[in-house]
Amino acid sequence: MGNDNNKKRRIRPLKLFFEILHQTHTYKILVGYIIFVFAIAFLILLTDKKIDHYGDALWYCYAVLSTAGFGDVVVTGLLPRILSVILTVYSTIVIAIITGAIVNLYTRIIEMDMEGTVASFMNELEHLQELDHDELKRLSERVSDFRKRVRK
Repeated sequence: MGNDNNKKRRIRPLKLFFEILHQTHTYKILVGYIIFVFAIAFLILLTDKKIDHYGDALWYCYAVLSTAGFGDVVVTGLLPRILSVILTVYSTIVIAIITGAIVNLYTRIIEMDMEGTVASFMNELEHLQELDHDELKRLSERVSDFRKRVRK
């Protein structure tokens, strides 16, 4: 049973990531970016004398976009170097856009969750006289938990 919970925890962030990409339409940017990387790799294969396999061109693009710069595959021509610079700049822009979209949506989700919690809390306070002993105790515990979180 505990193992099932761990699987759910591992799957949920990935599912949330794809949901965020879909809701913010940044998946279009990501798909365009992937196509762009493959196209740049093909252009580098065509224009650089030292790269003679498409896999090497893709590996080089990975080294460029990850800024790892392994050095095992290096371009020598002017056009491949210009393409490398374009790939680096475009990679930075895409990562910034996707990161911004994820952070923005995540912040909105947290705010909506807080608003829901506050609305529920206010509703219980408005009907305080109608609550039984157990509900009052639970409400008191929620207030204590809230105060502890605010102090941190």
